Amino acid sequence: MVEITNIRQGAILNHNHGTETEKSLTVLLEGFGSGRPVKVNGEEAAMVGRRFSKEVVLTEKLNNITVSEMTPFGLYSQEITVLWDKKSFKRYNTFIDDNVFLFTDLAKERPKSAFDHFYLKGLKNIHDKYGFKVTLNCFFRNDHDPEHFTLDKMPDIWKQEFIDNSNWLKFSFHSKSEFPDRPYLESNPEEFGKDWDEVYNEIVRFAGKESYIAPTVIHWGNIHPTVAQECVNRGVTNYTPIMRPTVMGGPSLAARMKGGDMTKLPSREFFKERNDLEGFALYYENHEEKSYLARHRGYYDPLMGLVIRSGGAVCCNLVPLDQIEGRVKEFIDANTATGAEYVNIATHEQYTFPYYCNYLPDHLERLDLAVKTVVEAGYEPVFFSDGFMGNTAWEK
Repeated sequence: MVEITNIRQGAILNHNHGTETEKSLTVLLEGFGSGRPVKVNGEEAAMVGRRFSKEVVLTEKLNNITVSEMTPFGLYSQEITVLWDKKSFKRYNTFIDDNVFLFTDLAKERPKSAFDHFYLKGLKNIHDKYGFKVTLNCFFRNDHDPEHFTLDKMPDIWKQEFIDNSNWLKFSFHSKSEFPDRPYLESNPEEFGKDWDEVYNEIVRFAGKESYIAPTVIHWGNIHPTVAQECVNRGVTNYTPIMRPTVMGGPSLAARMKGGDMTKLPSREFFKERNDLEGFALYYENHEEKSYLARHRGYYDPLMGLVIRSGGAVCCNLVPLDQIEGRVKEFIDANTATGAEYVNIATHEQYTFPYYCNYLPDHLERLDLAVKTVVEAGYEPVFFSDGFMGNTAWEK
């Protein structure tokens, strides 16, 4: 029997985990066997009782590692795939979900510059201060608008302006519309693809191909497995565990349709409040994955061809202004402890708009503070859909 104990299947490894040169990353592999000699990629490992160790040299983006042990009962082995995050650096991604109020306003108001609109002006101000980059995940239809505005009504008169700012401002697909929630949990790839194409075509029309980028999350996160495969086919490279159906907090659909009170949301950690559900929590939750992501932030699944990443440092519309900095610093401290080097910041568009029922007057301040905190910690802005989680070293 042989088992690797210090590196997980799909582990994302960088200069913090070993010795990096221009051509390789050398990491120490450790594990347990039965006490018989163990080989790592065909070479003898050092043995101390049942424990084995061996330095492994990674030279590719994806590297296979095989450990084997010959016993009187036959050959036992384990093979894992690990990813070398070459020339990794501290980096952060920001996305804002549910964008459609902006386009509704622009179509009605038609300002000379799109950035005269308070929302885009506020985002550009954050960019000008910190070099911030952001992806706006878009709906096709505005379910809050009495006339049910649709994205095909968005003028293309600011197209060049969006192209000129596409180095920091991107648009992406999110869903057909806000309601119903979890729209692709029981969908098929054809229905999903139709909605994606509808949004994509409008983005290209009014903002240019330069302004489009593949999403890193779909509305509400939960999606059908065939939809997840279609996402990968269409360029999605990373997602969170909420891709799978899961128990989630948040208001019911009926409550959301009425507006509700976003200051009284149920906890997202549903099981923590229900001690009588311990057995169901063990069944429904993937504890190994959850604990791993809490520290290492991500892993690569070679079967799906997808990085599964942890949730973000903060979702600004859910965290009060006086807690933003502490939340982000806590996330960064955990990164430092394990050598992970990426952070995600998220929020939702509608909380910026005074006419939204759950308007947050300090919403952009929250986003500004979250960005300021990661920048002061040495993190650089990226788009997670570029290269490997914003690191394009393997494309150069």
